[in-house]
Amino acid sequence: MTAFDNLMVFQRDTQALTEVAGRLGWDQETVMPDGAGPQRAEEMAAIEKVLHARRIDPKVADWLDAIETDALDVAAAAQIREIRRAQERAQKVPVELSTAIARATSAAQRKWADARAADDFVAFRPVLEEIVALRREEAAALAGGGDLYDALLDDYEPGASGTEIQAMFDAMRPRLVRLRDAALGASHQPEKVIGTYPAKRQMRLARKLAQKFGYDLNNGRIDKALHPFSSGSGLDVRITTRTNPEDPFNCFYSTIHEVGHACYEQNVDRDYLLTPIGRGASMGVHESQSRIYENQFGRSRAFTGWLFGQMEQRFGYAPASNPDAFYGTVNRLEKGYIRTEADEVQYNLHVMLRFDLERRLISGHLDVADLEEAWNARFAADFGYDVDRASHGVLQDVHWAVGLFGYFPTYSLGNVYAGCLHQALRADLPKLDSKLAQGNATYATAWLSEKVQRHGALYAPKEVIEKATGQTVSVEPLLSYIEAKFGEIYRL
Repeated sequence: MTAFDNLMVFQRDTQALTEVAGRLGWDQETVMPDGAGPQRAEEMAAIEKVLHARRIDPKVADWLDAIETDALDVAAAAQIREIRRAQERAQKVPVELSTAIARATSAAQRKWADARAADDFVAFRPVLEEIVALRREEAAALAGGGDLYDALLDDYEPGASGTEIQAMFDAMRPRLVRLRDAALGASHQPEKVIGTYPAKRQMRLARKLAQKFGYDLNNGRIDKALHPFSSGSGLDVRITTRTNPEDPFNCFYSTIHEVGHACYEQNVDRDYLLTPIGRGASMGVHESQSRIYENQFGRSRAFTGWLFGQMEQRFGYAPASNPDAFYGTVNRLEKGYIRTEADEVQYNLHVMLRFDLERRLISGHLDVADLEEAWNARFAADFGYDVDRASHGVLQDVHWAVGLFGYFPTYSLGNVYAGCLHQALRADLPKLDSKLAQGNATYATAWLSEKVQRHGALYAPKEVIEKATGQTVSVEPLLSYIEAKFGEIYRL
């Protein structure tokens, strides 16, 4: 066997162990007994210790040095790129630190859920202080004197920087705020959701929606969790959703969103299974799939017309008087606190708030003790009303509890990427609306599977989008789409 062959055999086991760790995380958020948290934290720490040792194993460096990279094909070269990147990052972080982070973030998950239920940030503050301190220490080790936040962001969006993200937000904010204010002040307002919708029926329709968008339930499953998420890759990709009897869209669009993530993982070329490129290229590209599934397809006039009929059949009535009104209801702008429930106009404003706060936390310009006050002040300034409780504010998201600093801006990057993809897809698929009106979303998702998903991490994030669209990444397609859509809905 060649050095490359030996490296890939070794790497396959590393990837398999990574999937095992992911499965433990899925279990923790879905069916793990309440009292099992302390033991699970030790289990997660033990697996991280093994994974860290494998990433920095001297044999990996020897194999990498022995490989003639000039002779590799594109896929093999991408494998080497990803293995080398993981090795270099792991070598900078002491095993004791990576293990401590795994232990602390696993234990914090249940403590966050309890604090959120009690609306008690003060109770959670010491836990978050520990996690922020650990992640700052990790960032310092990775940055080597560079920007701490960029070092963490690189975990989720390789090659991106906080400065680049800030410039993107500066370009988006004025137009989004202007559109939000115009829509909320418009004389025409879409109908509000009416009625109640039993959880079991919601879940049955959610399963149908998942399949309509191409999710393979032979290699997946749908469960309920406090915070919807997708987990796994290849042959085992699971999603969760949640239900609210008074808001069926929370369930349906959380499901479609997570299906976007899951289909990406299910559709990666099987030749890449359990290899470093056998997963999504970045979290920004991942979010591009979930956001385009959820919004440009799922909230389109064509698809909501089909969904209106499904709700009438399954519940006896729909949340609006007719398909046209239903389209407005699905896309209605509301004053609200929750990012995951926000409309397309306001969603990125929620992300901007989190980006600025977490960047200040990691840089040391904001202490955890002052975080709730800073959140509430920023929210009031951005949205014009006060946060009423911690679960609607600083405790609403699980991300900081599990140490995902640098993750939030990838949601907006995903929206921008989705805007670019949607523009290109519309040009290629002239029958898109007629197919969506029949509930056939796979006509669109098959395009994404071919252009984006099958490649996995073969290409760098922006390269994936630019190869799929033939255009440079820009915020313009997203903003033009949003302005046209909501200008029509609100008759602006």
